[in-house]
Amino acid sequence: MSEPVTKNRKIIHVDMDSYYASVEMRDNPELRGIPMAIGGKKGRGVLSTCNYEAREFGVRSAMSTAKALQLCPNLTVISGNMEKYRQVSKQIHQIFSRYTTIIEPLSLDEAYLDVTDSSLFKGSATRIAQDICQTIEQELNLTASAGVAPLKFVAKVASDINKPNGICVVPPEKIDPFIAELELGKISGVGKVTLEKLHRLGLFKGKDIKAYDQTALLKQFGKFGHTLWQRCHSIDNRPIVVERVRKSVGVERTFLTDIYNIEQCIDVIDTLYLDLEGRVNKALEDKIITKLGVKLKFNDFQQTTVEHKHDVLDKDFFISLCQEAIGRSNGRSIRLVGLNVGVEPISLNAQLTLPW
Repeated sequence: MSEPVTKNRKIIHVDMDSYYASVEMRDNPELRGIPMAIGGKKGRGVLSTCNYEAREFGVRSAMSTAKALQLCPNLTVISGNMEKYRQVSKQIHQIFSRYTTIIEPLSLDEAYLDVTDSSLFKGSATRIAQDICQTIEQELNLTASAGVAPLKFVAKVASDINKPNGICVVPPEKIDPFIAELELGKISGVGKVTLEKLHRLGLFKGKDIKAYDQTALLKQFGKFGHTLWQRCHSIDNRPIVVERVRKSVGVERTFLTDIYNIEQCIDVIDTLYLDLEGRVNKALEDKIITKLGVKLKFNDFQQTTVEHKHDVLDKDFFISLCQEAIGRSNGRSIRLVGLNVGVEPISLNAQLTLPW
């Protein structure tokens, strides 16, 4: 059995507040103070994000634009600018690097930072997190929220607690009671289906998992059951991964209201592709594209994936893959669309293509 992680780790999870929308509001004063979102066409598209004014009406990311406009008729929907978001992201990560070299980027707008050995602010992770957020606001006129904890998953959960523009600190002595009262749906990897299954077993919070038989948990949930058991026993020994070998880059979107046809899927692909471009371009600094894929999950939670070799990022190719995947729906509606790009190191590809 793994031992609980040492209590001297100091991990900060920084997450920008409604990132794309905040950048647009910063650069366009007319968008400030009104409900606005970034996404697809008004008739059928899907929102990639929205500001907090829109959220007061129940608007959320991954919601169809049509549904969002029903909830908030005055919602302003604009197209995104991924190149601008990438440039601002570089500025954000440059700020992170002033505090530590141990940084694990998760996306354009969030990252883990390990400040365990930092001497800044006399080693106070709380003060470091505060200074990071203040620096981002002062220099970039954007706000971020942060979670501070000795465990990665707790730091990520904590960063969402006092949003927007807030910090939540979970010190070592409060880790166990924090996890005990943590709703299981807030743990990364616990999706809708898993959560429903946990609830049917009478498991709602971390303390319920802790009191549950480990063997039974493994039988019900397999490998993820072990992960869940560890998390709820305050075990998360994962290091901050400064560099990782990527084999794929992907984005996906789950809908509150199912979609049914290729036209609706195309609108979703338009929105996802914007985000995917940024992630792929970053990954291609030392890699090449080898294949593209589309994943659909149907209303019965069964899913299908179509992948084919392809060496460039190509929206039309994704659409053709999606058409092939929809052919397997047998009339079922679609609750999730995902795009995936297979990549491999340039050096490996060169070795494989060398002549005899």
